[in-house]
Amino acid sequence: MFRLLLRSMSSLFLFSVLFSVAGFLVEGSVHEYKGEKFVGRGNALVVHGGSEGIYFSRPSSNLSDKAANGDAFIRFEKVTFRRPMDVHNFTSGLVHAIIFEVEDRELIGGSAYGGQRAICCTPDLAKLDACTQGEIIHRPSTTNPGFPYVLTDSFNHDKDVATLPSRSIEITKTGMYNLYFVICDPNLKDVVVEEGKTIWKNPTGYLPGRMAPLMKFYAFMSIAFVILGIFWFSQYARFWKEVFPLQNCITLVITLGMLEMALWYFDYAEFNETGIRPTGTTVWAVTFGTVKRTVARLVILIVSMGYGVVRPTLGGLTSKVLMLGGTFFLTSEVLELVENAGAVSDFSGKAILFLVLPVALLDAFFILWVFKSLSATLNKLQARRMMVKLDIYRKFTNALAVAVVVSVGWICYELYFKSHDVYNEHWQNAWVIPAFWQFLSFSLLCVICVLWAPSQNSMRYSYSDDTNDEFDKDESSLRLIKPASFPTKDGVHTSDPRPVSPSNGATDGDTGEEKTA
Repeated sequence: MFRLLLRSMSSLFLFSVLFSVAGFLVEGSVHEYKGEKFVGRGNALVVHGGSEGIYFSRPSSNLSDKAANGDAFIRFEKVTFRRPMDVHNFTSGLVHAIIFEVEDRELIGGSAYGGQRAICCTPDLAKLDACTQGEIIHRPSTTNPGFPYVLTDSFNHDKDVATLPSRSIEITKTGMYNLYFVICDPNLKDVVVEEGKTIWKNPTGYLPGRMAPLMKFYAFMSIAFVILGIFWFSQYARFWKEVFPLQNCITLVITLGMLEMALWYFDYAEFNETGIRPTGTTVWAVTFGTVKRTVARLVILIVSMGYGVVRPTLGGLTSKVLMLGGTFFLTSEVLELVENAGAVSDFSGKAILFLVLPVALLDAFFILWVFKSLSATLNKLQARRMMVKLDIYRKFTNALAVAVVVSVGWICYELYFKSHDVYNEHWQNAWVIPAFWQFLSFSLLCVICVLWAPSQNSMRYSYSDDTNDEFDKDESSLRLIKPASFPTKDGVHTSDPRPVSPSNGATDGDTGEEKTA
């Protein structure tokens, strides 16, 4: 079973890596633009240029292209717009880039006489001297001086290219910042953002603000896995002769967990240093994490079925278990790659829901199958009076029940959090959501390691023939009964005959324990 599991997961692993490298382009705090098309929104044409949380940076008197390490900024580099040849003869309107903090979103746009809200200044608003026609409507922030920040350029009469000036905008207030490229002239509807990039930097590096705490978290989790690994592998080395298949599966999960945490830390560290997420490291971290989660679920499932404890194999269930594991691996891998190896931005789309649903349904199926199997295993152990194994399984069942209840509660909180944070205003706390799931799975793994740790009595918890399981019986029920004596006619006391065990033809003098049928 263990070898078959390894072989199946290895094949899926290689397929996933090849698929991932071929199909995804990784971006980061360096947002590059290549042929981005404008889309209509209200009376404006817009392109979303990026959205990230940035922490406060103290004002600096010298903000050069190589800004100080402690500065937070958004820098424009050669952002170029191109218009079609057939609109050269039109008098060009302006091309804008506007940066604003999410709390100031109401300062963008306006309406005349209570009508529909517009992003670009309309003739009616221009008559009221509220704005200049053809420009973006915006009012200065009272809490964030200098924002919303607007950069402007225009096409020359005989040119088809316009380039925004290269400059850095320093961030002096912590917040979720949004960048949009905006055109108010309908004649420029076919303009594209041909090339260029913007660089977003936090005081501690290029890692997006909502992801910055995760680098420290993965460093902590790497240390935690190392400590768990030292405990487990030391026990494994000491009692390697007593190890049974289930403990080999647990060893695999711990090894994958150590690799996953280390890869995530190095992925975030390199991202923080360069501003561009390393494709290879990200894909490997995602894949190792998906393999670990899949194997962990399969281990929990086969433990619940009693594999290696009350049954030597899964029999006809092996193919079904592997099929479920393979399906979960593929759906989880695609979901994780889209979330982590796609464009990094604090702006998420609704399409992710179609990837979340299959994973959630498979997780629910795992839970139902696990508890159904646990119920059958507990009943079997109870019937056979294998009290030591029964005690282990009861503790395991309680730990699983607590984990499921906590998971359901956290899912409800996560739904509440996301439904009340449409504009990502609580981005500073968003890192807790993925961190919680890592911590919960690690905690459950620790419980499993404690329950099935290698020891000199490890084989006591493994499968053996029922006829040799006398050590699993409740010791309190094995009592030596001293027979009562009674006088005979000769005055000699005799004893009641001892009960004879029907097994193995035992005689009256047998003192061995009764074998379990």
